[in-house]
Amino acid sequence: MNVSTSLAERTSFEEYERFDVQETSSSGGERRLQNGKTSLFYRLFTLLPPFALGAMLLVAWYIATSSGRINSLILPAPADVFSSLMDGLRSGLYWEHTLITVQESLFGFLLAVAIALPLGYGVAKSRLLAYTLQPYLAAGQAVPAIVIAPFLYLWFGIGTLSVIVVCMLVVLFPMVINTVLGIQTIERELLEAARLEGAVGWSMLTQIEFPLALPAILAAVRTGLTLSITGAIVGEFFCNPDHGLGALVHIALNQYNMAFMFATVIVLAVLAALYFGATWFLLKLAEVVY
Repeated sequence: MNVSTSLAERTSFEEYERFDVQETSSSGGERRLQNGKTSLFYRLFTLLPPFALGAMLLVAWYIATSSGRINSLILPAPADVFSSLMDGLRSGLYWEHTLITVQESLFGFLLAVAIALPLGYGVAKSRLLAYTLQPYLAAGQAVPAIVIAPFLYLWFGIGTLSVIVVCMLVVLFPMVINTVLGIQTIERELLEAARLEGAVGWSMLTQIEFPLALPAILAAVRTGLTLSITGAIVGEFFCNPDHGLGALVHIALNQYNMAFMFATVIVLAVLAALYFGATWFLLKLAEVVY
């Protein structure tokens, strides 16, 4: 009697456990499904305002130009801009010059990163280096790239090298400053605790300082990557007037072809958006690694 009773109790307990596990898994699946729907709705909601604003601007643009009161030399019609954009894409004109601008901007950006990160770390860690370089960094940040470009044209001549140097200078100063701020804002208590654990030199840099300063550095990278396009365009105006998207803007200006100029600006805007979107993958990679 006792054996049968214990077997019945054990069977009922096992059935209760299976039921509880099934109920927990089903509730967990429902919760994940609900979270997925909420996340999808949130993403759609964040995408809606910029698209709505773009549609409103496009409608206002069409209304302003369809009345004929605005000269096409000042503001071309959206249909003319779209036609010019399609002609440039079909002929390969935009693809060829966009590739040149991308190469110049990326090389300038990578050169700036290679210089700015160690330079910013040195300025943050050495008072002597900070006192020596900070006045020049401030002065370099204050001087516009459009003023520096003619000097580079005279020194390096026409070509890609001058444009790359302009891109590097545009990106360099904000990245140095952000790196300095990222290193200097690390709490001293954390550094002291790391030293007590034996972290010195390279291990301190790679395992403590760099991960803690990474948010500021990534913010500088996101800004610098899009600024590199600005540097490339400015450099192409002065140092490479026959190649790149900056050259197309210059040609359109000389020809008073506003539709062509607007189409080129649209290509530049799309390129800048792609650059900024690419930095999102850098953020996700940093989250995975650190």
